[in-house]
Amino acid sequence: MTAVESVAAQESPPPGTVISRSRELARKRSAVVIGSLAALLVVFFALALSFGRGYVPLPDMLSTLAGQGSRSTDYIILDLKLPRSLAAVLVGVAFGVSGAVFQSLLGNPLASPDVIGISTGASAAAVLGISVLGLSGVAVSGLALGGALAAAAAMYALTWRGGISGSRLVLVGIGIAAILLSVVSYLMTRTRVATAQDALVWLTGSLNGRNWTQVVPLALIMAVLLPAVAVLARQLGLLRLGDDAARGLGVSVEPARLGLLAAAVGLAGAATAAAGPVAFVALLAAPIGRRLARDGSPALAASGLVGAAIVLVADFAAQNLPGGVQYPVGVLTGAIGAPYLLLLLARANRTGKGG
Repeated sequence: MTAVESVAAQESPPPGTVISRSRELARKRSAVVIGSLAALLVVFFALALSFGRGYVPLPDMLSTLAGQGSRSTDYIILDLKLPRSLAAVLVGVAFGVSGAVFQSLLGNPLASPDVIGISTGASAAAVLGISVLGLSGVAVSGLALGGALAAAAAMYALTWRGGISGSRLVLVGIGIAAILLSVVSYLMTRTRVATAQDALVWLTGSLNGRNWTQVVPLALIMAVLLPAVAVLARQLGLLRLGDDAARGLGVSVEPARLGLLAAAVGLAGAATAAAGPVAFVALLAAPIGRRLARDGSPALAASGLVGAAIVLVADFAAQNLPGGVQYPVGVLTGAIGAPYLLLLLARANRTGKGG
């Protein structure tokens, strides 16, 4: 070994040290990103509670949350704004995490619950309940959750060929979504105008009138499903390497995949049941979360926080746009997400890939 090579060998750290440092930097960056997103979400949440219709100054809002508010501020904050804002956060987190699981597990940026038929299944079941069965409130939400699970089960059964292919599942999901959309259209044309208007508001995705009746069940479902996703997150990272590599690392591929899909479907179905199919939140939140984290992981926490911020800000804007009309939150998220979907399809077309 020459003197130059000897010096270079002494100056170069061992490969294991380099990998360890890289992982440590990635963890620190992820922690900073998650902390920053959480702080930003708290700011948005406080502004949503204070400003807009029924303005309450920040000190009075904090006093109300501490149990020292007046009767009027208690009504505005605790009965009107707080449950709606909490619903926005929970719905956004559920859609964001669900989208991140689907896209990471299937390796396709189009693998989002609102693209591959999960949300459409919930919509078809909800419209059936509203227009044919005359249901409302919690009954419609429960039926929507069942519709999402049924659509996911059909999609999984039609895709299974000794295993699951991400591209095949996306194509099957899009086909199921098209069939279910035709069912929704048929039901909408066969019902009364007033009932169709109620169903249309639900189909757009709306947080208008949301109260603790919707917030509490959604929070309970997420309290079960989010820890389940966290437990399976390590297996999700290994599954992204491919089935053979994951098996070599000791992962039971199909049970792990089925568990992750079930949890993601449950989150998307519960969010849709609470607020309707809020368009494109799951599609947008996951890539934004991954880009912010930049550590090669599925970035589940970052995606959930991004989803919460999108829904919360979009709902606040929808309530306070000029004209004095409260728009459904899905109108704004759809306006943001549709151009992104077109861009995604254009990129896929240029590269000759299906996603």
